[in-house]
Amino acid sequence: MPGFAGATAPEQCMNTTNTPYTLGAYAQWSAVLSLVYSFNRAVLTGANMTATLIDGKALGRRIKQETAEQVRALAEQNVRVSLDAVIVGDPAAGEIYARSQRDRCHDVGIDYRLHTLGGQATEADIRGLLRELNQDDSVTGIVLNLPLPEGIDTPAMQYYIDPYKDVEGVNPANIGLLFYDNPIMAPCTALAVMQILEEVNVNPRGLDAVVVGQGAIAGKPISLFLLHRMATVTSCHVATRDLHQHTRQADLLIVAVGKPDLIRADHVKPGAIVIDVGINSVRGRDGQRRIVGDVAFDEVKEVAGVITPVPGGVGPVTVTMLLRSAAEAARQQLVYPRRLESRGGCCGQAQALTT
Repeated sequence: MPGFAGATAPEQCMNTTNTPYTLGAYAQWSAVLSLVYSFNRAVLTGANMTATLIDGKALGRRIKQETAEQVRALAEQNVRVSLDAVIVGDPAAGEIYARSQRDRCHDVGIDYRLHTLGGQATEADIRGLLRELNQDDSVTGIVLNLPLPEGIDTPAMQYYIDPYKDVEGVNPANIGLLFYDNPIMAPCTALAVMQILEEVNVNPRGLDAVVVGQGAIAGKPISLFLLHRMATVTSCHVATRDLHQHTRQADLLIVAVGKPDLIRADHVKPGAIVIDVGINSVRGRDGQRRIVGDVAFDEVKEVAGVITPVPGGVGPVTVTMLLRSAAEAARQQLVYPRRLESRGGCCGQAQALTT
């Protein structure tokens, strides 16, 4: 079978305890091989093939509906789901995004509140506002909208968001817990990618997965999620010497760089699953701007087995994963009412998480 010529027969595979895999594991391995076989059908039959497109808009609508139901269920338990967004700097610059956030929240019954700090705000001002929101029990979710003004240390500010209210999963405490496959909240883009794989019934176990890009909210957490699900993961980045060599081996190729058309048809293994996380604004020959991904879609769709378009792929799912995370944050605060003993930074947070 293409791409698995060197694979060991499942009945000969050994796990980390040097004992043979169980029949259940054998069945799961067989299912993975069957899935890869179906994605490589064009190679095996010699037929031309256009990739199956993943409809992120439809998936996003379904997640949105499920989230609205969860919000209603929490309301029946006297829990109001809220999202408090913080904008620092020129409020006009973030107004369109904030309005979009508000409208999406209202669509599913989430209370949305916007807090603005002027362009002269200091890190102490931001920390003070975040502390207030952390300590306010009516606030169940917090978003610190980016970018922050020049001179503001973004990771240091994210450090001060209560991990239980950190609906974007950007607090270092949550990023660190992701290493152990036990985050309180996780980055929405990474959650969106895993949700898409689930939607198309892709079990990463045993697959050769290549993640191009190692950003803190996309590439790195996606790689960790895949590792926890027993994929064989290769991380490519700006220092990778031969990108083709790695991507051509990938059963699952995920690209999150921010470089238009970085991945061309000759980068992709026939029948591979290609997830394009990139969002880039480019000017076409007609002078009009359009949104494209990191993957040269028209080329790659003729080679891949499954592909996400841009726009309409990962983006809509990521947006609705934020709403789902907001509802999940409220649910966790209901089920686990104990609050962090210190909300003034990750040192106190880490102590509280381990006590």
